[in-house]
Amino acid sequence: MTAGTASSSLTESIAPLNAGAHVTAIGWMKSTVAFGLADGGVLLAKDGETHRVEAHPDAGVLIGLSDGERFLTGGDDGRVAVTGADGSIKTLAETKGAWIDSLAVSGSGAFAYGAGKRVIARDDKGREKVLEVPTTARGLAFAPKGYRLAIAHYNGVTLWFPNVEAKPEGLEWKGSHLDVTWSSDARFVVTSMQENALHGWRLVPDKGHMRMTGYPSKTRSLSWSHDGKWLATSGAEAAIVWPFESKEGPMGKAPRECGVRPAKVSRVAFHPNAYVLAVGYEDGCILLIRLGDASELLVRPAVKESGITAMAWDKAGRHLAFGCEDGQAGILTLP
Repeated sequence: MTAGTASSSLTESIAPLNAGAHVTAIGWMKSTVAFGLADGGVLLAKDGETHRVEAHPDAGVLIGLSDGERFLTGGDDGRVAVTGADGSIKTLAETKGAWIDSLAVSGSGAFAYGAGKRVIARDDKGREKVLEVPTTARGLAFAPKGYRLAIAHYNGVTLWFPNVEAKPEGLEWKGSHLDVTWSSDARFVVTSMQENALHGWRLVPDKGHMRMTGYPSKTRSLSWSHDGKWLATSGAEAAIVWPFESKEGPMGKAPRECGVRPAKVSRVAFHPNAYVLAVGYEDGCILLIRLGDASELLVRPAVKESGITAMAWDKAGRHLAFGCEDGQAGILTLP
């Protein structure tokens, strides 16, 4: 497939920000956006005003996620912190001797984090359960419905109902699994791997394997379309978008390549309710790509040493926030 030409631009619709440090994570809390920073701070932005708070003093934000109401961050200080839209900060959990670089949140208010081999899950009523997995927990993700957690680790994934006494279910595949994600209908679980590939399991009806290879580098950003029919991924000089509409998933089907450029894609983010994909590159460029006809809109031109490290849409899909390795950031408002 040949991508369309970025013949028009949205560059004038960006409100630029200087976050002051490498942006590692972004999360929206209604009309407030939070930028998690490598120096431990969180920059809050709303209506053109910014306010910095110290979520992880003397540490760094390794991961950050929003449940729509709160911005949860994990740091190399062993803490899970929560930042509110009002700038309030609270420690939700603390562990000794382990960085918190795996985290999951659900819309119900539950969250989970990994500390070495231990995974700790806390539901919306504050009930906490702990599971030890075979090796270090690398990626966590809640199922789209229900209180079920997928945990990526060496040689596969563990599926766990924290509030059920049943034995956790194992999905095996040799190798180091990094990130994990569920499809919106919970039929598929997909992981990124150390060996520049994706692996997936078709949970219904047979737990069949899905192998997605050919990436020149690791895939560390994954994003589902609003209806779960497409999975966009980073790790190549285009966004690689796999079809998941059929019951077999992408097996036997070629992916689409969107936004081909002479720079690797570092972040992908599907619009929350349209077939529009935001693609960020290691050279700082951002494109919006419409899947229907592969048309492209330039959001940000390439900026030397300002690679895209985080992107997130707000719930309505009117605003796209992005952050960069050099501390530059911005908010795109769609016309």
